Amino acid sequence: MDRMPPTGVTMRPLPRVLPEGTELWRCHEHEFGPGSFNPNTAHPYFGGNRFDATEQDPYPFLYAALDPVTALCEVLLRSVDFADRTAVRLIPWAQASRYTLSALRTTRELSLVELGTAEGLAAVWQDSWLVDAEAADYPKTRYWVRLIREHAAGVHGLVWESKRCRPRSALQLFGDRCGQEPLAADPERALRLDSPEGVAEANRLLNPLRAVVSSPWPPDSLTS
Repeated sequence: MDRMPPTGVTMRPLPRVLPEGTELWRCHEHEFGPGSFNPNTAHPYFGGNRFDATEQDPYPFLYAALDPVTALCEVLLRSVDFADRTAVRLIPWAQASRYTLSALRTTRELSLVELGTAEGLAAVWQDSWLVDAEAADYPKTRYWVRLIREHAAGVHGLVWESKRCRPRSALQLFGDRCGQEPLAADPERALRLDSPEGVAEANRLLNPLRAVVSSPWPPDSLTS
């Protein structure tokens, strides 16, 4: 819903509660820890992602998902087309090899604004445009997060239906509201996508979506 919000009325977002111990997945660059929040703000008009913080409302944030496939799709399948003759989406090795797929668990109960249903979107005066808009509209979607935060001071983040892995959920946590160390990582379940084992597992997860990470290794090294 690409128009100005109504005035003179209080927004009442619908909550979705993540219990303590909820498993989350995150696809993140190697240089950052699996539970580290991004402290950088997006430009108010250019670049940035759908719900990034801005200078008008700066806060650390973290994107994640409730399953590993969605975490991979949210990062690796942006603007990747199906190839001619194979109808497979080929993810370049140079892109994927920068990332690690990490498992985490929440260390406390978290309350997120529900943006994954028509009712949840209507409660914040929106429709599917908010979670489906293309990058050209991201300055407006970032404005809407500021508006939600102004009306819902007690929420810890947002949850919505992933555009790239429907009907599964993607989420964002607000680092200024989640308290100290809201997430605990499981290092034994981390998969580096610059390793044969990591690529093999990522491709197993992505195969039903007709997507594959290109690899510099022979095929037998990915299955041994």
